[in-house]
Amino acid sequence: MKLKHGTLAMILAGGRVDELNVLTYYRPKSAVPFGGLYRIIDFSLSNLMNSGLERVGILSQYRNFSLINHIGSGSAWDMVGRYRGISVLPPFMGSENSSWYRGSADAVAQNLDFVQYHKPEVVMLLSGDHVYHMDYRQLIDYHRGRDADLTMAFVQVPRERAHRFGVAALDGEDGSLGGRVLAYWEKPPKPEHDWASMTIFCFKPEALYAELAREGHENFEFGRDIIPRMVAEGRRVYGYKFGDYWGYTRTVEEYWQTSMDLLGPRPPIRIEEWGLRTNLEHRDIRDYQPLRVGSSAEISDSLVYNGCEVEGKVERSILFPGVKVGPGATVKDSVIFFDTKIGAEVRLDKVISDVNVIFEPGCRVGRPEGEAAGGATVVGWSNVVPAGVEIGGAVTLYPHLKKSKLAARIKGGEVVK
Repeated sequence: MKLKHGTLAMILAGGRVDELNVLTYYRPKSAVPFGGLYRIIDFSLSNLMNSGLERVGILSQYRNFSLINHIGSGSAWDMVGRYRGISVLPPFMGSENSSWYRGSADAVAQNLDFVQYHKPEVVMLLSGDHVYHMDYRQLIDYHRGRDADLTMAFVQVPRERAHRFGVAALDGEDGSLGGRVLAYWEKPPKPEHDWASMTIFCFKPEALYAELAREGHENFEFGRDIIPRMVAEGRRVYGYKFGDYWGYTRTVEEYWQTSMDLLGPRPPIRIEEWGLRTNLEHRDIRDYQPLRVGSSAEISDSLVYNGCEVEGKVERSILFPGVKVGPGATVKDSVIFFDTKIGAEVRLDKVISDVNVIFEPGCRVGRPEGEAAGGATVVGWSNVVPAGVEIGGAVTLYPHLKKSKLAARIKGGEVVK
C-alpha cells in the first residue's frame, strides 16, 4: 500500500465538547457547521489534500451520522482512488478487548491494525476541530530532519489563556522553526510558558507502537499520559512553531468570534486563499436555488449563500443555505444555520441558530438594542420561537422545546431545557 510522502494521517474527530452545548447535541464538534457552507473538519481535510496527503483514517464515536454523511466517499477532497481514501473508524466489538474510545491514544491503539497495514514512515495525528491553514509537508520535513520520535505543532497564545491547552517549554535551538521540548504540561493551572499544543503530532511509528504497548501505565490520552512521559524520559520530542491564524472553537464565544473572523475588509480567515473544500452533496447544498434579495433588503459585511431569501436587513452575519429573512427583520452579528426561517419584524443580535429553527414574527432574540457587550444566544435546532417573545443575551435554548417553554420573556443568561 503506497503512501504519499510515507505519511498516514489519523484525524481525531469523535468527541462532543460540553462547552459548545447544544451545537454538539446531535453531532460531534468536528461536524459543527462553519462559515456558511463548511464543517469544522473541512479545515483538516483540506490541509491534508493541499499537502498531498491522501490516505486518512477518521477516529469518531459520538453521533457519527452527521460526520459520516459529510465525509461521503471522500471525493470532495480528491481522496478516492487506488492509493487514496478516507476511512471512518468508529469503536467496535471484537474477539479481543475493545470498548468505547477512552481517549485519543486509546482510539489509535484500537485501530493499530489499520495503521500497521499501511506501513507508514510517519504517523500524523491531528485534531479535526480547529480552524487554520497549514502545509503539513513542512512539519513532516522538520520531524524527519530532527530524527524525532515525536514532533508536535505549537502556536503562541496569551499567557492568561495557556491553562486551557497542553503547554511546552522549547529550547529554541532551531529559532523560529522550533526546538527540543524540554518539558510538557497538560492544562497547567498556572502556566509559565505560552507555546500551546495544536494537537498535531508526527510520530515515528516504532515510537508510537512502543508507547501504546507500555504496561503498567495509562495510555488513554496523548496529552495527559504519553507526551509528558516521553519528554520526562528524554525521548526525542520536538516542537514545531506555527505562526499563522489558529481558531480554537471550544466555547460558544470562541466559535462566534472565529466565525466573525471571516468578515470585514481583511479577514484573518481567507477561505479562497486557503483552498478550503467541502462536500456540497451533504444537505444537498449544491441544489439550492440562487440567493434572492428583495427590493427593500440591506446586506452589509456578511456571507449570504445560495438558497437564502432576504427581504430584511443583514449586518455582519453569516447565513447558511436556505435561510429566509422576512420584511422588516434585522439580523446582526449572528450565525444562522441551514433552513432557518426568520419572520417579519424579527430582531436577532448576536445569535447562533442551529438548523430548522423558526423565529415567528416580531420576536426579539439576543442582546438588547444598543448593547455592544454580552455573550451569544444559542438556539438549538428545530425550535419555534413564538411571535412577540423576548429572549435576552447569552441564553441557551435546547433543541425541540415546546412552545410553552418559550412564552413571554426569557432573561439574559438563562438555560432553557
